[in-house]
Amino acid sequence: MTIFKRKESEEYLTVAEVKAFLEDVEAERAADEDRELRYELARAIEHVNRFAHLDPEESRELVEHLLELEKVDGPTAIKIADLLPQSRDELRAVYAQERYALDGDELDEVLNVVAKYV
Repeated sequence: MTIFKRKESEEYLTVAEVKAFLEDVEAERAADEDRELRYELARAIEHVNRFAHLDPEESRELVEHLLELEKVDGPTAIKIADLLPQSRDELRAVYAQERYALDGDELDEVLNVVAKYV
């Protein structure tokens, strides 16, 4: 017997938004004292606590500002909001897998938007 799972929807979230979601999950689990956190959930919470640098509203606002730029798509905007690159080299690393590269002015434009949130 084969069981198929169907994806109902997909949404990209920043690490800060995932942190807020996992805090709610953790609070629900804490109310049920008999249940321990699963290993994967505990590791995910540890990860977001370590790497979420902005609050969820700020991170979503940053993504929206980045999406206004010509060469920034949704998944890339999320990566930039999560990593908060501070230099051209760090930003180039984000674009390493893309089929195109940004020139110096475009890199600076993205970095200027990020700088408003750091």
